[in-house]
Amino acid sequence: MIDELRLLPSYLTAHLQLVLFAILIGTALSIPLGILLSRRARFEQPLLFVANTIQTIPALALLALMVPLLAALHLPSIGYLPAFVALVLYSVLPILRNTVTGLNDVDAAIVDAARAVGMRPRDQLLRVELPLALPVIVAGIRTAMAWTVGMATLSTPVGGLSLGNYIFSGLQTRNFNALFVGCIAAAFLALILDALLGLLSRGMQQRRRGLIVGASVGFLVLYVYAGASLAAQLLPKSQRPLVIGAKTFTEQYVLSEILAQRIRDVGGRSVEIRQSLGSTVVFDALKSGQIDAYVDYSGTLWATILNRKGTVPQRPQVVTEIGHYLREKYGIGLIATLGFENAYALAMRREHAQKLGISSISELVPYADRLSIGADYEFLQRAEWKSIVEKYGLRFATQRSMDPSLMYEAVKRGGVDVISAFTTDGRILRYDLVLLADDRGAIPPYDAIILGGPRLLREEPESVQALESLDGHIDDNAMRQMNLMVDQDHQKPVAVARDFLRRLVSSTRHQSKARNLEGAH
Repeated sequence: MIDELRLLPSYLTAHLQLVLFAILIGTALSIPLGILLSRRARFEQPLLFVANTIQTIPALALLALMVPLLAALHLPSIGYLPAFVALVLYSVLPILRNTVTGLNDVDAAIVDAARAVGMRPRDQLLRVELPLALPVIVAGIRTAMAWTVGMATLSTPVGGLSLGNYIFSGLQTRNFNALFVGCIAAAFLALILDALLGLLSRGMQQRRRGLIVGASVGFLVLYVYAGASLAAQLLPKSQRPLVIGAKTFTEQYVLSEILAQRIRDVGGRSVEIRQSLGSTVVFDALKSGQIDAYVDYSGTLWATILNRKGTVPQRPQVVTEIGHYLREKYGIGLIATLGFENAYALAMRREHAQKLGISSISELVPYADRLSIGADYEFLQRAEWKSIVEKYGLRFATQRSMDPSLMYEAVKRGGVDVISAFTTDGRILRYDLVLLADDRGAIPPYDAIILGGPRLLREEPESVQALESLDGHIDDNAMRQMNLMVDQDHQKPVAVARDFLRRLVSSTRHQSKARNLEGAH
């Protein structure tokens, strides 16, 4: 719990920055637009339809859409900006709708009286209509604030730091302390912000200056703090830290820590880690220079980046072709092959597989139409799954996408019959699962490889050498054991990585001494 609480100030500050400024911009856009719509009734339904449509897009999908859209505009496509833009769009509907409703519901007799005493339209709006509509408008802002606090936790997959980092990493590594801290902190933040807006609304309705001033001072303090901390982050630094990316599962958390610690130990460079990024998001971020290195898998790159189909070559040839392609097309370097393969595989409970007499995917086919499959978020849309379906004619009774950590629990408890497992996942041993042989070669090899971005290759030779020193030093069993230490023993990825590097350095020194002694003889 101490480790989680140590991260709370930075995560809470980042979450506050996203929420406060998204609501500020959303309100600044929505209220004037709502005023316009209350005066131009013919535009009301079309524009509210657009706002409604945005609101119906699932929050995670809206965040993901920001990545290619911003990249097309040559703007930062991971981190604060895509999360901020999505949150602004998501906040518009309740504020806009309540502004229109509040103004339209102002008593017509009061409006006529204001007009009769000679008020100009501008004075009529500012001194009569808006004050009367204000409670309804503030109610819309309160709704938007609550939605935005919740949605901001989903900014993690696009690289936005937030309280969602607790939730995504906690779910994957079964760290319930992290889940608890993330959920409680988000709920507490939502309650505080809602209470301040409630005080402001009550003060306006009851004309109590003390409540208005108190709530305003509270918001002022929060905005000054959020603005100052954000400005400090955006100020140019003497040396930009290297950024290591990671996808959304345990192995990636461990490997990102290994890369970061190796660079710090050997090259002495400052390093940041961006975890829980989507597969395409992390690759696009490497292309654009927003991250500098990460670990990917040859099969993923072969199928989704190179878009290769048909017969898959042998493992060494796949890695070689990927290295040439990435260097020529994107200036990305294949720095090292770590030494293990983490392939996709179909897995079942051992007792279930033995009962049906299944040891390969071919033997699964006759039973599939009576079974269910659970897969991670990406698998059922990936080229590998299409290849399996084409080569085996596999059809399941039901297909479910779920969080990778819940996927293993689901097959263990019989919630699903088959899952899309990762071959180095420690939970295969823990839950006594059997991997079904891919006897028709539908799934490509998945060697773990370190990719480096153009800036790293060009400007950081010491860091590149530090990463090159990891080449071939992690085998399948070592990676599986490290995953198990996190998933079963609940050790922190940073501690597991530190322990691995300590053993690696010790082994390297021992081998060096042995070679020196042989040379002396």
